[in-house]
Amino acid sequence: MSLVWRAQLSVGNNIIDSDHKYLIEIINKVEQALVKRNRNELSAALDSLTQYSRVHFDREEKIAAAVKYTQVPHLNQSHQELLKQLDQMKGEIAAMGPDWSAEATEHFTGFLRDWLINHVIKEDLLMKPVLQKYSPTFDPR
Repeated sequence: MSLVWRAQLSVGNNIIDSDHKYLIEIINKVEQALVKRNRNELSAALDSLTQYSRVHFDREEKIAAAVKYTQVPHLNQSHQELLKQLDQMKGEIAAMGPDWSAEATEHFTGFLRDWLINHVIKEDLLMKPVLQKYSPTFDPR
């Protein structure tokens, strides 16, 4: 079952929310590739997830700093840990043989869902009260 964006995940900034929606799309592509056991699609989707996560984390931290969110250092630390976890997962997937079990698919899709959703709920939503003092279209770039 694919991840679906829900309004409860909104942090109140269109840029960050749009990034989160796109990350959900990429995670859904990873899940589809895992289910199909398509190593090429999986590799491309994981590379896309890594690249876009880096862009998103940088953008999110810049917005957080611009609105004077006091937890930017913690947010940066959390983002670095998330990237490390993603790299570890990619290593585990690379170590799998050409075929993998349904349990492995469940493990990795569950990990990615938790990876994103837990971060949004436990970290990003803490910014919402600060972000709501600004227009949803606020973009400090």
